[in-house]
Amino acid sequence: MTKPNIIEEKPISMFDLKEELDKNKKDMGELNFRAERTSEYLDEFLKIKSKQGKELIEKLKELNIPRLRDQHLFKLADIMPHKPELVKLLFQGTPLTITDESCKKIVKIIEEYRK
Repeated sequence: MTKPNIIEEKPISMFDLKEELDKNKKDMGELNFRAERTSEYLDEFLKIKSKQGKELIEKLKELNIPRLRDQHLFKLADIMPHKPELVKLLFQGTPLTITDESCKKIVKIIEEYRK
C-alpha cells in the first residue's frame, strides 16, 4: 500500500474546519461518522462564527508580535484566552516567548469577540 503524497501542510482554525464540514455536508448529503462527531464537537465548543474569527485573526496579525505564526493565531482564536496568564500558558510548551505587554494586547483584542 502506498502512502499518499502530502502536497501542503497548513494549520486551520476550528471555525474554518466547521465551514468546510458544512460545505461537505451540503455537497454530499451526509458526513461519515468521524466527520459528524467532529461537527457536533465544533457546534458545542465553537465560540465565534467564521467571519468573526477571520476578523480576529487579522487584528491579531496587525499586532506584529515577533515569531507569532499562523498556527499560534489559530490556537488563540480557537481557545480565546481571557487572561494574559492563559496566553502565556497556551504557549508554554513551545519555543515561542511572548512578553506580558503582548499578552495584554492579545487579551484586549480577544475580549471584543468573546461577547
